[in-house]
Amino acid sequence: MRATGTVAMAGYVLPALASPRPGWVPHSPEPIWRALREPLGVEDHTVGREGYALTFDDGPHAQGTPAVLEILAGRNVKATFFLVGEQVLRNPALAAEIVAAGHAVGLHCHRHRNLLRLAPWQVREDIARACAAIEQATGVFPGLYRPPYGILNATALRVARREGWRTILWSHWGRDWEARATFESIATRVTDGAGAGAVLLLHDADDYSAPGSWRRTAQALPRVLDVLAERGLEAVAP
Repeated sequence: MRATGTVAMAGYVLPALASPRPGWVPHSPEPIWRALREPLGVEDHTVGREGYALTFDDGPHAQGTPAVLEILAGRNVKATFFLVGEQVLRNPALAAEIVAAGHAVGLHCHRHRNLLRLAPWQVREDIARACAAIEQATGVFPGLYRPPYGILNATALRVARREGWRTILWSHWGRDWEARATFESIATRVTDGAGAGAVLLLHDADDYSAPGSWRRTAQALPRVLDVLAERGLEAVAP
């Protein structure tokens, strides 16, 4: 997720209803988000609001994904990876490895684009291509959906509902895609206030982020896991 104006606090705002201007971040988005979340069927917490869900977007990535998988295996922690179709086609064995290691996979997109810039048929085609790539590489039909930048539109919501997918955004993010991010800032941001039911967003790839950003994410991950363990939280499915 490259730090552009399209982000606009994507985890809390649905720009399909309010298109952001470059650099715009709402001062207090929570009332808006709470009002829209339930009727739209979009979630930002774990089922039952128990434990925490660790999620990674934008992979699989030839270097970042193995680094993250190794850390998770060493801690016996399971995560959810929201995969990009074009990256799955480049790294099908890695997508299969994620599933073989016991992690869940969700659908992110085929090409990482702002859905507000696509026609309805392009949105449907992108989602269908991503789903096919993920299913072919992993043998799993994804049951979770998270759009690029967390930006939804009506077409994406209709497709998700038709397929029976849960649309999951996040409650806490590390902003690890930014060039200025450090492993300290990532760990601090993504755990700040995180409690039972939190859904944490990190990235195991840098194809749409600052070059090498996955390295800082991997460096921050052990600290993130330590902080959450100290709070008595266990990793669960979203």
